[in-house]
Amino acid sequence: MYAKHTADPDQATTPHPCESWPDDGRSFRETLDRIGDKWSVLVIGILSGGPLRFCALHRRVPGVSQRMLTLTLRHLERDGVVSRAVYAEVPPRVEYQLTPLGESLRAIVHALAQWVTDHHGEIESARDRYDAG
Repeated sequence: MYAKHTADPDQATTPHPCESWPDDGRSFRETLDRIGDKWSVLVIGILSGGPLRFCALHRRVPGVSQRMLTLTLRHLERDGVVSRAVYAEVPPRVEYQLTPLGESLRAIVHALAQWVTDHHGEIESARDRYDAG
């Protein structure tokens, strides 16, 4: 793992990845904003089960509008996480699937989903306490 960050300049430390980006971390934040937004995480998680057509994907992403799903897929395609395949059929068939780069996120997204599932009750209790206090 990474060495603990200390304020002591005499101690050698390995910078955390968040601290070692050029351009003041702008590209790090942009990538994290894209990959980490709620719709992208859901889309990546669902597509980890295999390719899907737009309508099937739309049915499986709870609460997303067609427009937001379209934008999310375009952004993920631009970032190389999702690929879009158009088949010359009548009517045309379009499928979306994870690229190898997107597949590399599978374990991370599944771990995040498992953490949310495991701690949902604790989070709800904490919210209730906070809202009551």
